[in-house]
Amino acid sequence: MGRRARGRRLQQQAQPEGAEDGAEDGGKRGPTGWEGGYPEIVKENKLFEQYYQELKIVPDGEWDQFMDALREPLPATLRITGYKSHAKEILHCLKNKYFKDLEDLEVDGQKVKVPEPLSWYPEELAWHTNLSRKILRKSPQLEKFHQFLVSETESGYISRQEAVSMIPPLLLHVQPHHKILDMCAAPGSKTTQLIEMLHADMNVPFPEGFVIANDVDNKRCYLLVHQAKRLSSPCIMVVNHDASSIPRLTIDVDGKKEVLFYDRILCDVPCSGDGTIRKNTDVWKKWSTMNSLQLHGLQLRIATRGAEQLTEGGRMVYSTCSLNPIEDEAVIASLLEKSEGALELADVSTELPGLKWMPGVSQWKVMTRDGQWFADWDEVPQGRHTQIRPTMFPLKDQEKLQAMHLERCLRILPHHQNTGGFFVAVLIKKSSMPWNKRHPKVQSKSSEIRGTTQPSPMTTTEGKPCDPSEMESQMVTETVDTEIMCTSENMEHKKDGVCGPPPSKKMKLFGFKEDPFVFIPEDDPLFPPLEKFYALDPSFPKMNLLTRSTEGKRRQLYMVSRQLRNVLLNNSERMKVINTGIKVWCRNNGGEEFDCAFRLAQEGIYTLYPFIKSRIITVSLEDVKVLLTQENPFFRKFSSETFSQVKDLAKGSIVLKYEPDTTNPDALQCPIVLCGWRGKASIRTFVPKNERFHYLRMMGLEVLGEKKKEVLATKESMASSEQPEDEEGAQPTAEEASVPEAACDPAVAEPPRR
Repeated sequence: MGRRARGRRLQQQAQPEGAEDGAEDGGKRGPTGWEGGYPEIVKENKLFEQYYQELKIVPDGEWDQFMDALREPLPATLRITGYKSHAKEILHCLKNKYFKDLEDLEVDGQKVKVPEPLSWYPEELAWHTNLSRKILRKSPQLEKFHQFLVSETESGYISRQEAVSMIPPLLLHVQPHHKILDMCAAPGSKTTQLIEMLHADMNVPFPEGFVIANDVDNKRCYLLVHQAKRLSSPCIMVVNHDASSIPRLTIDVDGKKEVLFYDRILCDVPCSGDGTIRKNTDVWKKWSTMNSLQLHGLQLRIATRGAEQLTEGGRMVYSTCSLNPIEDEAVIASLLEKSEGALELADVSTELPGLKWMPGVSQWKVMTRDGQWFADWDEVPQGRHTQIRPTMFPLKDQEKLQAMHLERCLRILPHHQNTGGFFVAVLIKKSSMPWNKRHPKVQSKSSEIRGTTQPSPMTTTEGKPCDPSEMESQMVTETVDTEIMCTSENMEHKKDGVCGPPPSKKMKLFGFKEDPFVFIPEDDPLFPPLEKFYALDPSFPKMNLLTRSTEGKRRQLYMVSRQLRNVLLNNSERMKVINTGIKVWCRNNGGEEFDCAFRLAQEGIYTLYPFIKSRIITVSLEDVKVLLTQENPFFRKFSSETFSQVKDLAKGSIVLKYEPDTTNPDALQCPIVLCGWRGKASIRTFVPKNERFHYLRMMGLEVLGEKKKEVLATKESMASSEQPEDEEGAQPTAEEASVPEAACDPAVAEPPRR
């Protein structure tokens, strides 16, 4: 802070109580006041009210309720990740422990409402409360609940997600075998839902399907990676492209190159965001119709590109967090019109019972920034043609408009269920898009490529003239498809199994340079020690194992699903991959002294475990508590059954497996698999801190954020008398070690479980 700024601050502090800032006569502070140095946001925007009142998207008699809801803070909502086997345990923990602590609790004079499940979300896996984020963070009474949410979110077992944001993935009807494209994925809350649905059956480590999550912003892609990694799936790939021209990919099917079409596409496009006004209060001040007018074209291009890449019979969900028909129904109507019957709106009115929504509108008008209205394209003066486009208006042909069934779109209004505003449309693809009727086949011989002629981008397959937006879409498609043919020959001659970044000449790329993805050959000498040490099942998919370096020692080994391997190997020349694969093995420091140079990584243990047939130790619940609360417990700390299993094992990485006791309903009822290390006289676990806390909470142990000195002092003295010397090779590398020096940093106290 500069000298003058400090002087002004001191002058303000010296003013008498009640004096208006900057006023010499000491008048009273205005109603909008100052809080924490920032002016209170005025939740008024006359143009906003004029616009939506004129469009009549709010039912008669509900306008005041609608505006009152917009001025209230958005309630906090959370979702339990549904694909993990212990989702029910987390739900039990929430309902019977943390939610009970909130009963009869008051914060700042406001009674805390106990969280309630979202009526339309399956299996009570989503909850909402009137607690704002500010209250959760700063209230001492809610400290335990807040720490629980933060820790479980970091571990990937809970997602803090806006309620309406959960709707699009549910309407996609994802099955484990589906190929899914998430076109505008960051920050990734919807992407994690899609991953959960792929892993509906946790007994299948590699579902047939996959998710390709794309975002145009390179930095936001890394946020997306962080979100996706919490779910530890080998079936997710993060890529960095402009969604409106995302390249068409190819895959190898029985030795032939075929174009990849997706079974499900999520098209959650960039929007003006006025449906988020309850949490993004800046929208009150910044809202203007110009935002929607400027975004309409981009939204239509993205939706068109998605429709092109959707397989016949596939389902695409188009969604925005805007209430504006220019970004919603106008985009859908234009897409349906140009599809010429290839797309149709699905009727999803009965698919989420309990969800309140308004049907889409079929008539709307366009308003400029200065409040001028246009009901028809013919009314727009020439000077406005760069801002306002024909596709922003409803169709004049009432018969065609009626056949589109725009009423099948869903608009969620904030006052109906205390949520944000949202728009969703579900599209089914009946046939190829008109300009893709004669889709060029992928070829690999240069002579065939040279002999291929492309139809003129100025005409459709029937010879009819295209409108400008269709022509642009067609040109993008043909450019990308031509690139597929031209690069297929080069791909055959590149080094086997190495997927490097795409050449800069073919694509403008921004952001960090990514390391290559190098698939390990099946005859690589690192496989025999791994297969012998862990007794890997013959069905173990060695071909799916990769590393991120072409030179030097391999430090980390990752795995991807078979289908993602196919995508990587056939498209690395065209696609900027930010991240894919799940870490399954890490090289030990000095690991050559052991029978195997690689130890297991907790991140990928649930994927790898089904293929491991050796070095599996079955432990009791008490053993798990010891492992998670002590750094290097000696053998004598464990049950005799556990000791008998480890006493004859060679030093090195092990799997620690807890199987629930179905005869004891009060015990933990979900299996736990941990990565461990068998030392000379002790066993340790390599589990990240937040995951340790997660398992401890599920076992009924309270994890406190504040260190209790007297408890820790006792623990440290015990540890110092019992701690064995570190065994060479047992320590994780700095990159992987998210475990603190003490395995359980916070104090732990054990209350009754039920």
